Amino acid sequence: MAGSSAPQTFPTPTIVPLGDSALLVRFGTALTDAANRAAIALALALDRKPIAGVVEIVPNLVSVLLRYDPLASAFATIAGELRLRLFGLGDAAPATARWTIATRFDGPDLDAVAALLGLSAADFIAAHNAAPLRVLATGFAPGFVYCGLHPESLSLPRLTTVRPTVPAGSVLFAAGQTAIAATEMPTGWHVIGHTDFRNFDPAAEPPTRLGAGDIVTFEAVS
Repeated sequence: MAGSSAPQTFPTPTIVPLGDSALLVRFGTALTDAANRAAIALALALDRKPIAGVVEIVPNLVSVLLRYDPLASAFATIAGELRLRLFGLGDAAPATARWTIATRFDGPDLDAVAALLGLSAADFIAAHNAAPLRVLATGFAPGFVYCGLHPESLSLPRLTTVRPTVPAGSVLFAAGQTAIAATEMPTGWHVIGHTDFRNFDPAAEPPTRLGAGDIVTFEAVS
């Protein structure tokens, strides 16, 4: 049919028991685009069609944690149902939204990050904003969002020290990703700027605005 696209091909997952009431579906041991897309697709598929006995679904960058009621089900039962669901996983596609995040690139680590990458601050900002990023996951702290993946030429490790606190709205950079802190928090990421965009409102439903799979464009403002 015109306009249709072929199902995606995802990495073969590993299903690992965690205690007597949880299991982990892991699509890789390192962050890759394919592993992340698979984790998002599985979480979406399970949200659309839950497995009986599962009480919580927690997606991560390359895995999905399932907590289940051990009085209502068992690891073998949940794992068996998961294997059936994984056959059609390539057909699951999130309903993505597109966002533009106005950002002031004025963070205390901006010049150091640019220098480590062999760029001027202006060239780093241009390269950082050159292409949209995908929301890879949310979590770690309320509303904290991971966006990626940057090309290898824009990859730096996290800092070796942790800042005791950065304010909500801090735009962070490390490991081929850009993150947005939605609350005040400590961080070992490079702080490259800040935004007025807030991804967490505890009074809202849902409390976060960005969802895994959404497309984010960072836009420099003064």
